[in-house]
Amino acid sequence: MDETLNDLAAHVTGALPGAVVEHKIAFGELTLVTTPDQVLKLAAFLRDDPACLFTCIVDVCGADYPAREQRFEVVYHLLSVKQNLRVRVKLSTDGLITVPSVTGIWPGANWFEREAYDMYGILFANHPELRRLLTDYGFDGHPLRKDFPLTGFVEVRYDDEMKRVVYEPVRLAQEFRNFDFLSPWEGVEYVLPGDEKAASQPGAPAAPKAS
Repeated sequence: MDETLNDLAAHVTGALPGAVVEHKIAFGELTLVTTPDQVLKLAAFLRDDPACLFTCIVDVCGADYPAREQRFEVVYHLLSVKQNLRVRVKLSTDGLITVPSVTGIWPGANWFEREAYDMYGILFANHPELRRLLTDYGFDGHPLRKDFPLTGFVEVRYDDEMKRVVYEPVRLAQEFRNFDFLSPWEGVEYVLPGDEKAASQPGAPAAPKAS
């Protein structure tokens, strides 16, 4: 399989000089790295070339690496039924540079690109309808970015008195939570709920006292 993927990588890079900035094979899969200004040329070639025929787009997703200058990656997973091959295409962007939409090449990329926009804020140029897909109307931020708080910014509930859904800022009662970060093998320094019953058994050692 690696030999077949090496031949495919050589074929693509030879036919499109400059369109593939890097390629590698890992775990039996070929990854082609491109740039936003070359992705449409590469995508059209992968779909139409007789040695490729990647007519099926399996997924388009994002990834966030905040330490990088171009923190976001757009990852395309393609399938060639004719050649019985899969290939991964990746590119990087900083979130301000728009990435050309591949919906004109693979219409099935429509909702995938909308999801990447919703979750990461990645902008796709010439998308037919680039709007949020999974979050609610008026949602603030992009939930899969590494700097997005795990608790979110607002919580949603149905108010029975107002007879409608209301949005409220997230409230965390941190004073009622105890984080000791001890290994479970070492044990905690306070009495866990229910452990106080152990001391009532004849001959049982006393439960540890809370610190």
